[in-house]
Amino acid sequence: MTARRIITLVEETRTEMGQTLPRPSRRALAASVIANPFAGRFVRDLSELMETGAELGHVLGEAALAALGCEASEVQGYGKAALVGEAGELEHAAALLHPKLGAPLRNVLGGGKALVPSSKAIGGPGDVLDVPLGHKDAAYVRSHFDGMRIQLPDAPRAGEIVVAVALQIEGRPLPRVGGLTHEEMVGEDGLR
Repeated sequence: MTARRIITLVEETRTEMGQTLPRPSRRALAASVIANPFAGRFVRDLSELMETGAELGHVLGEAALAALGCEASEVQGYGKAALVGEAGELEHAAALLHPKLGAPLRNVLGGGKALVPSSKAIGGPGDVLDVPLGHKDAAYVRSHFDGMRIQLPDAPRAGEIVVAVALQIEGRPLPRVGGLTHEEMVGEDGLR
């Protein structure tokens, strides 16, 4: 993996709509700007990007957890995303995110039953990358449907990819749309 930059971002919400939260809502994101080895050409075998995804699952998971400043057992939600520079293709993002990134991320966190929500896009420097968030053990916990955004003025360049992992300690501030709660979930099937 050739990384030009690694970026971390932490958000802590203490009040929402004039309401003081009983506990601040914290989430963190770690992103890497990497070279795209397949930029500008069609390649059938994307295993090199799949292996890079496995490495990034660990590296970015560790970086986001350190930025969040908590024990792995306190993390309730996660997500992943990639923004491919214009000389690449959407399948490059898929190769990074889907086959192998999730298992190393779960290892950093000591588990996770639910699929890791993901998004992928093609863009250029200054474009926004949205990283979806969801509960790590029960996908139906609505309070944890959330997201983080990152925008880098110099990335991705045409031959680069921005890959990001986000973690959250709790769900959205002051959730009130009903559904399964963190306290009610069982976390055995990844859904409930």
